[in-house]
Amino acid sequence: MFRAILLEKPDVATSTPFRAHLTELDEARLPAADVLLAVQASTLNYKDALALTHKSPVVRHWPMVPGIDGAGTVLESTHPAWQPGDRVVLNGWGVGETHWGCLAERARLKGEWLVRLPADFDAKQAMAIGTAGYTAMLCVMALEDHGVTPAAGEVLVTGATGGVGSVAVALLARLGYQVTAATGKAAEADYLRGLGAAAVIDRAELTAPGKPLQKERWAGVVDTLGSTALANACAQTRYGGTVAACGLAAGMDLPSSVAPFILRGVTLAGVDSVMAPLHRRERAWARLAQDLDPALLARMTDEIALGEAVFERAEAIMAGRFRGRTVVAIG
Repeated sequence: MFRAILLEKPDVATSTPFRAHLTELDEARLPAADVLLAVQASTLNYKDALALTHKSPVVRHWPMVPGIDGAGTVLESTHPAWQPGDRVVLNGWGVGETHWGCLAERARLKGEWLVRLPADFDAKQAMAIGTAGYTAMLCVMALEDHGVTPAAGEVLVTGATGGVGSVAVALLARLGYQVTAATGKAAEADYLRGLGAAAVIDRAELTAPGKPLQKERWAGVVDTLGSTALANACAQTRYGGTVAACGLAAGMDLPSSVAPFILRGVTLAGVDSVMAPLHRRERAWARLAQDLDPALLARMTDEIALGEAVFERAEAIMAGRFRGRTVVAIG
């Protein structure tokens, strides 16, 4: 038996409500896969909060153990890459959506989904990074791969107090970029400057409809919002600049035009963390071990236990009342 959070599907026909609760499950109920993991830590991302609060149809199979991230030790494996005792990290691949996830003491996962945990990190540090931090690193890599260097000029990070935004600010600042952080939380300006932001602007500057081309300002952008904010960020990006888009916290629409792309040569680089190939995952985690300041990671991280606090934190994330990263200590 192992402890896990279980999500159960609502049923209109029987008036059965959605249920999310901590329970004990038999290992025999775990889905088929070739690696059994003793989960030592997980985390809460925006997608996890959506699943836990049932605010969006994130879960595709029922019942579901949520948790799109996990870090721990291999207990059993029939996959050639993994042996009992190996330390691994899991991000994405539909886990917590179509396959039981890692807000549990045990998870059975496909070996091809796993990345060896860098020696620099323990399980809790890996989950302080989680999908949010790993996505932030993919965004930084996208900017670098398109030639955006620290010498090129200011870089904008939207949704800067969120998990992706916080890690992106810390990474870019440490790499020598001049970072401007956009947030709707004016009270968090000191927090963002502490992570390395050179300037903090009000998110409202980006969320009102604007012209297709605006004053050139950003050499690069990491955008977690989508919608009008992304359209304005593209319109303000300098000639030859790159916008790495990885989120939709403000909406899935993009009320823009082709003007920034064909008149200024701006690149809109989509960043997907869920299905990213293994070589990019390994490169991202190696870079995180190299470029992320552990002290700043600790500063942006809060730890909770597997229990009622998980549900409370999910509600806080959905209400925009939480900044940074949450580690869920499990084993």
